Amino acid sequence: MKLDKLFQSLLLTGAVIVFISAPARSEEVREDTQAKSSTATTGKSTSNDTVAVTDQEFIGSKSPLLTLSNRTTRHFPSIVANSLRKAKAQNIAQLNQIEQVSQSAELLVQSPAAEVAPSSEVVPVTGVQANATENGVEIILQTTLGEQLQITNRSAGNNFIADIPNAQLLLPSGDAFTFTSPNPVEGITEITVTNFDANTIRVTVAGETGLPNVELFDSDEGLILGLTPATTAMHPPQQPEPEEPESETPEEEPLTQDDQPIELVVTGEQSGYRVREGSTATRTDTPLRDIPANIQVIPRQVLEDQGAVRLDEALRNIAGVTFSSSFGNRGQDFRVRGFSATQYRNGLREDVGGSGSFNNRTAQETADIERIEVLKGPASVLFGQGEPGGVINLVTKKPLSTPYYNIGFTAGSFDFYRPTLDFSGPLNDDGSLAYRLNIAYESAGSFRDFTDSRRYFIAPSLAWTISPSTKLTLEASYLQDRRTFDRGLIVLNGSDRPANLPFNRALFDPNFSKTNIEETRAYLYLDHNFSDDLSLRSAFRYTTSFESDREGSSSINRLLGDNRTVEIGASFGDQFFETYTFQNDLVWKFNTGAIAHTLLLGVEIRNASARFSSQAPDEQQNLFGGLLDIFEPNYSAIAYTGGFQVFEEGDFQDQRTVGVYLQDQITLADNLKLLIGGRFDNVNFEQEFQVEEFSQEQSDSAFSPRLGLVYQPSETLSLYASYSRSFVPVLGRSATNAQFRPTRGTQYEIGAKADFLDGRLSTTLSAYNITRSNVLTPDPDPANSGFSVQVGEQRGRGIDLDVAGEILPGWNIIASYALLDATITQDNRFEVGNRLNNIPNNAASLWTTYTVQSGDLRGLGFGAGAFFVGERTGDLANSFMLPGYTRFDAAVYYNRDNFRAALNLKNLFGTEYFAGSQNRSAVVPGAPFEVQGTISWQF
Repeated sequence: MKLDKLFQSLLLTGAVIVFISAPARSEEVREDTQAKSSTATTGKSTSNDTVAVTDQEFIGSKSPLLTLSNRTTRHFPSIVANSLRKAKAQNIAQLNQIEQVSQSAELLVQSPAAEVAPSSEVVPVTGVQANATENGVEIILQTTLGEQLQITNRSAGNNFIADIPNAQLLLPSGDAFTFTSPNPVEGITEITVTNFDANTIRVTVAGETGLPNVELFDSDEGLILGLTPATTAMHPPQQPEPEEPESETPEEEPLTQDDQPIELVVTGEQSGYRVREGSTATRTDTPLRDIPANIQVIPRQVLEDQGAVRLDEALRNIAGVTFSSSFGNRGQDFRVRGFSATQYRNGLREDVGGSGSFNNRTAQETADIERIEVLKGPASVLFGQGEPGGVINLVTKKPLSTPYYNIGFTAGSFDFYRPTLDFSGPLNDDGSLAYRLNIAYESAGSFRDFTDSRRYFIAPSLAWTISPSTKLTLEASYLQDRRTFDRGLIVLNGSDRPANLPFNRALFDPNFSKTNIEETRAYLYLDHNFSDDLSLRSAFRYTTSFESDREGSSSINRLLGDNRTVEIGASFGDQFFETYTFQNDLVWKFNTGAIAHTLLLGVEIRNASARFSSQAPDEQQNLFGGLLDIFEPNYSAIAYTGGFQVFEEGDFQDQRTVGVYLQDQITLADNLKLLIGGRFDNVNFEQEFQVEEFSQEQSDSAFSPRLGLVYQPSETLSLYASYSRSFVPVLGRSATNAQFRPTRGTQYEIGAKADFLDGRLSTTLSAYNITRSNVLTPDPDPANSGFSVQVGEQRGRGIDLDVAGEILPGWNIIASYALLDATITQDNRFEVGNRLNNIPNNAASLWTTYTVQSGDLRGLGFGAGAFFVGERTGDLANSFMLPGYTRFDAAVYYNRDNFRAALNLKNLFGTEYFAGSQNRSAVVPGAPFEVQGTISWQF
């Protein structure tokens, strides 16, 4: 209780300090405010860096008029001037030559008219605002760095198109968004502002009867585009009428259309479900369609819509990803394409143990997560040692240069309570120093008897833009997680299904089943651009994890012959893990003739250690011999018959890794791209145990290549093929004292990535074959009993289909289907042909939401989803099965202004299912019907 009160006091104090110290947020201009547009500049350009065109030029050529307001004189790169001259010289078809007026949605996926080298920093545009003006409407791209924006423009029919190559639409929360305003004024049918790609904003203005007149100028609010419909622009100026004497009581004039506030429609708020770019697969910001691999991204919006606070709730949306086990209700282990996957945070490995066997001691916190990227298949080419399932990379939220405050509270079934804070903003006047602070507290019961959990999480970060070419980011986090150690249910002797027990039945000793984990992380990132073509990224990570089982963690040792009594043991002790990682990536962009290259050279140094003790205070022994009737449990009657003493601070593991990698992304032609790379790793392992025969030292090395090709027959279709490998060191020696070789993963993959609905909906279809070789299996020679040989092999082959995006404005969808055959192909212990455990042959998911886009109900939304998992085997012996199931979820939410309320209904029909298993004594039951409500305020 004292700790709870202390944490709550610190949380409240921190919030007060942030409110006092953070700069006040700039007031937004009201939508009905009328901006005074200045007169168009006349005359000719006097240099390549200054643009000015006349009204006469605009009318004669019907090219878009882009002028500079005298509010603030702007200077653009010469390429912008060149693009404008080109636009003016085009022979644009007249209105009677066009079959129909183009709508802006049709132009969202067309390539920009001119290439502009992206700046070293992408400028965030945190809002889009439309205001009525005397001549039409103005669009404000709200940003504090408006003067850094570069502009290129062109026309298509009656449509004005402007591309801003070094910017992104990003809400203060860091989420992307799309702005749409249909029929804002007479003469303009639609205005759309969207992220064309990860480095470009596209503004499209559709004129009704002609090309709109566009005026460009800067202001303190950001970049402003003043729009005048063609019908208004072509009217000659009217002669001023004689002034009438003012009456003492002026008559009220009725509001005209121009006086009415413009209704703004934000489609796919907070980016929707489609993500165009990721860094996990290549360590460079590359469009997903250009990568010869299957990489899927779960944006923050999906987590919020589904009410997901744990990774398993988010990853079920991706084809081929399955939950495996929970390590006694603590961590979460996942399989991708049939094999284990390694978890990363911002590209840095999350293992807390020296050998990787102690990965994910507790479930990852999602309060500071912006998106989740999953790279399917072997990934040792960039990430070093890892199983062939792939990589699950958590990308954290970053500090913002504009003030942002979000307070949320979630409450749900089984005493679930979770308040959160997300604050960000600048710490100085120019915004070069910014912070972000995420805080979460969670207290929860469970549908399982005697089971509860409590966690505290705080994650501060600072970003310092030292210069336009140099940025330093510091991130840290602290997590304390205290929960009941619970392995779940059991399979009876002679049965091939989990025991028919109530899902809430506890099969542990409530007096000895508490575990406490504390994790501390610190990250330092340095990004420096030597030039537009040469950049360096250095990252340093330090983590510690302390796990205490000094109150005991009890579990089943064995099931007795009566098939109803289990023997329970309780263990005590501490475990401490420490990891250092230093990573450097040098990226060089260059050309060899007509061929473009993006070369990545990297070095990674990592040291991970683990220390174990197994003795509790007061000489408490580890216990065994406690008996419990699983059908009629009497927990107070559990009596242990004996114990054993274990040395304290007796065991130690240490692993040191050095990896060097090289990768080249080669653009052979605009529609043909080659990816080639390789990494060499050297791994040294040392362990010391009190039992001397288990102490050993070992050194391994491995080379991991990758090769991939992408062919793009059109702008909406990418076809690819790839080959990749992975490795994991194997500790120990054979009967002949030969050191074991690393296990190797090898994948061959082909696939297609296609965009539909003008690029709003993306799909990925892939087929693959993965082989995991050098698997340990018992030595068949009776003289070598207890030894192993490396002749085992496992294979996973199948088809993945992933779909994500926006079908119509406000209608989002994310769906998946996986067909997978994961089997044992060689083994001395298990039968060849046995299925790999926890892997269904078929799995599918569908989640969709719709948000009302206009009218009085604007912001009201609904969501529904179905998640199907086929029958799975519970262990490699295939001694028992986990039945297949279909689970349905639903949601209703309301977003208006800065307020959000959501109600999530999970497992709507109360389906009984098993999420996964570790063995016959550890089967994880799925949660029943749950209700979860969330409210949040953003200001």
